[in-house]
Amino acid sequence: MSLTITVIGLGQMGGNMALTLKAAGFDVTGSDVFEQARARLAAQGVAVVAPDKLPQSDVYLLSLPTSAHVREVIEQSPGLLNLAPKGSVIVDTSTSDPAVSRELAKKVAAAGLLWLDAPVSGGPKGAANGTLGMLLGGEDTTIEWVAPMLEAMSAKCTHVGGPGSGHVVKLANNYLCAAHLLTTAEAVAMAVKAGVAPEACLAGINSGSGRSAVSEVNFPEWVLSERFDSGFTTGLMRKDLRLAREAAQQLGIPLGLLQTVVDMWHSDAEQLGDSDDFNHIATPILARATQGGASA
Repeated sequence: MSLTITVIGLGQMGGNMALTLKAAGFDVTGSDVFEQARARLAAQGVAVVAPDKLPQSDVYLLSLPTSAHVREVIEQSPGLLNLAPKGSVIVDTSTSDPAVSRELAKKVAAAGLLWLDAPVSGGPKGAANGTLGMLLGGEDTTIEWVAPMLEAMSAKCTHVGGPGSGHVVKLANNYLCAAHLLTTAEAVAMAVKAGVAPEACLAGINSGSGRSAVSEVNFPEWVLSERFDSGFTTGLMRKDLRLAREAAQQLGIPLGLLQTVVDMWHSDAEQLGDSDDFNHIATPILARATQGGASA
C-alpha cells in the first residue's frame, strides 16, 4: 500500500521534500501557514491545503523552524494529537530540542500515534533530488512502515536510537560542522599568511587526517567560490548551537570548547546577519589573513 503523506512546512526543505515524494509516486498534500508557500507548491502540481483543512494521512511529515513550532502543530494548531488518525506517524525532520522531542513522543504515543524524529542534512538540493542524510530516532517497526518514504527522500538513513536520539545526534553533528568551519578557516588563513594558496592548503588537508566535509565540500563549493548559496543560514546554525549548549547543560557536561564555538558564532552578529549563508562565518577569518591582521 502506498503511503499518504501530508507535509507540514513548505519552506525550501519541506517544499522540496513534498515535490520529491510526489515525483516518487506518493499521494502528497502540502500545508503551510503562509499562503505564498502553498501557492508556490500548488503551481508545481502538489495538492495544498490550509492548516485547518489537513486531510487524514498515514504520515505527517514536519519541516518547521523550531521545537516551539513543532509543539504548536502537534498540541494546538492544527493539533495533530486530536486530528491525526490512530496509527498514523508523525515524522519530525526539523532540527529540534531533544528534550522537547522526547516529551512530545510520549504524548504522541499516548494518543495512539507513532513518532519518528528524522532530522536531515543535505540542504535544499538534497531535499530536491532525494539524497538527504537522515538520522532516525524511533522504533524499528515505525521505521519499517515508513521505509519506502525514507528511501525516496534520502541517500542514507542511520537509526541511532529511540525517540529524541536523532535530534541529539543532529545537534552533535551541527556542532562539529560549526567548529570545523572555524578551524578550517583558521588553518587556511595560516597557510595563506605563509604564502600557500588556499586551494593547495585544502588539497593537502584533504589528503590527511585533518579533512572533514567542511574542507572537502563547503570550502571549495561555497567559501572559496564565494557563491554562499547553500540554503542553510547563519541564524539556523546559531539556533542549533544554542540547542546543543542547552542539551549539554541539561546533561551536566562541561561546556568547554562548545561554549567557545557558540560565542564565536554570535560575536559578529552585526557583520554576519542571521539571514546570511552559514558558510560566511569563514569570510572574516580569511580576510584577516590577507589584511595583515592575526587570524581569529
